[in-house]
Amino acid sequence: MDKTTADGDTVKLLKECDAGIKMGVFAIENVFDNVKDDGLRGLLKDSKNQHEKLKDEILSQLDKHNDDGKNPNPMAKGMSWIKTNMKIAADDDDSVVADLITDGCNMGVKSLSRYLNQYSSADTQSKDITKRLVQIEENLASNIRTYL
Repeated sequence: MDKTTADGDTVKLLKECDAGIKMGVFAIENVFDNVKDDGLRGLLKDSKNQHEKLKDEILSQLDKHNDDGKNPNPMAKGMSWIKTNMKIAADDDDSVVADLITDGCNMGVKSLSRYLNQYSSADTQSKDITKRLVQIEENLASNIRTYL
């Protein structure tokens, strides 16, 4: 495997993780004020903290490659905001929040898994970071099932 390909895949994978974390944090922040149950609020807060801690690690790795990361697609972010606010306006029950966050987690896991396959030449450390992010998303989706 050529080093240029490996470095390129590493940066691309880290950038996708960065964008995914920003999208996840945005989604959590977007619903947080509507959450009534303290348990659900705690799960969301813990997950947000895990996302932000991993984001620091990603940015540190990207900095080594002279890259400053990636923002989520503005259209996807805007559509997410609209969907969230419309659903919560129609029904502000915690089950709606849990449903929206579960959908987001599932999309994140799917995308990150695709990027792991697509950027298969990425270094072990960036693959590990991606797998940990997938685990954070899977854990949140699993932990909030009781609120669906």
